[in-house]
Amino acid sequence: MLFLAAMLIAQDRVQVADEVTTSTHQTTIKGKAINYRATTGTQPVWNEEGKAIAAVHFTYYERTDIKNQAARPLVISFNGGPGSGSVWMHLAYTGPYILKVDSEGFPVQPYGAKKNPNSILDVADIVFVNPVNTGYSRVLEDEDSKKTVTQKSEANKKAFFGVQADIKYLAEWINTFVTRMNRWESPKYLIGESYGTTRVSGLALALQNRQWMYLNGVILVSPTELGIHSGTSRRDGPLGASLRLPYFTAAAWYHKKLPADLQGKDLDELLPQVERYALEQLMPVIAKGGFVDEEERAEAAATMARYSGISETAILQYNLDVPTNFFWKELLRDEGFTIGRLDSRYKGIDRTNGGDRPDFNSELTSWLHSFTPAVNYYYRNILNYKTDIKYNMFGPVHPWDRTGNNTGENLRQAMAQNPYLNVMVQSGLYDGATKYFDAKYTMWQLDPSGKMKDRLSFKGYRSGHMMYLRNEDLIDANEHIREFIEKSLPGGKSAKY
Repeated sequence: MLFLAAMLIAQDRVQVADEVTTSTHQTTIKGKAINYRATTGTQPVWNEEGKAIAAVHFTYYERTDIKNQAARPLVISFNGGPGSGSVWMHLAYTGPYILKVDSEGFPVQPYGAKKNPNSILDVADIVFVNPVNTGYSRVLEDEDSKKTVTQKSEANKKAFFGVQADIKYLAEWINTFVTRMNRWESPKYLIGESYGTTRVSGLALALQNRQWMYLNGVILVSPTELGIHSGTSRRDGPLGASLRLPYFTAAAWYHKKLPADLQGKDLDELLPQVERYALEQLMPVIAKGGFVDEEERAEAAATMARYSGISETAILQYNLDVPTNFFWKELLRDEGFTIGRLDSRYKGIDRTNGGDRPDFNSELTSWLHSFTPAVNYYYRNILNYKTDIKYNMFGPVHPWDRTGNNTGENLRQAMAQNPYLNVMVQSGLYDGATKYFDAKYTMWQLDPSGKMKDRLSFKGYRSGHMMYLRNEDLIDANEHIREFIEKSLPGGKSAKY
């Protein structure tokens, strides 16, 4: 007994570089029985010398009743962060199982997962990928290395943890995966959420130019700015301030903080009105800075107050450029609540009502409440993947090198070079981090020439960053992906202009 205990203690908790578990399942999607195989495990990342330096964990779902796999679309899915595992879209959006939440996406007990009747597995096979140090993916330790901790950190940053490094190694990894799974003939799609949109936008060009792999579609869920008019951070100045206002309106409308005449309108009527004001009137006023006429400034503050649910005084204190963190604190301050960053439907409680930002992200704590038990239960009990490695909801990937983020331009180039490539944007109206009007602006600027705008589309939802948590939007958003895939399959049409 003592010997057994010693053996157990001596075991190292390290990830295996190249090992998978396979299981078979059945589900029902849109009323039709679907048989599928799940393969989950690791595939290596190799350095230039052919040595495995990381283990990337993935979960691959493929229908087993398809005769012509060459015509079967393959969707490659990434979440964001950077540093986030693929759990979010895997267990709440497109995968065959979803976590147990209520119809609006709030946690319920007992925790767990259930079959997803809206999964896109009926029309496409899907692989969910965890970049290095997220989920079960890990950097592999070099036992012979004489490097210091600092040197190892710098080496990892260079290999994995930056905009360009991330794109480079994942493009190589995808090439290996597609080869191993014999999917070179299949139509291919990338879907990314949040920072994952930066990742897949860069990958679209990297796969074409470095791996000679051409895509049919890229789906951007709650997209970042993709380096378009934003540098390495968020959009700021007159542009950033103006693009924020429609989000303020949507959040205020949800919490019933708008004047009665505006509150009585539906968002489909109200938001276009606010969008026009933001672009055509507000931005020119803010652009004048300290030289704007005082009457013009006061008029803008009054209009912003009507559209945002916060006071003219607060808006003027910020010179019309109201930060989102202040808005999250201010909107419901009189009720003693804050609102969520990634989904402003969620409320939080701070230590004090004072201050200019919430103490915590109320939506994120709610999501971790339900996602963490679900993913740990799901792998062990449904997929029979058993490991002592911790599933990193958020893994150690920082500092992240954000230099060289030209991913929006990368995506434009990929579209220009590939007539088959289509792009769809999906955004939640109540997302205060990757705001829906910012997403529209990004889409507009992807192709300034307008020559490819028929291959760009936008879908908005009455939810937040993870719009699919709300059941109504889960149904609609998956259906929009089905429609997007169907539309972007060429059906024998040649790839030419």
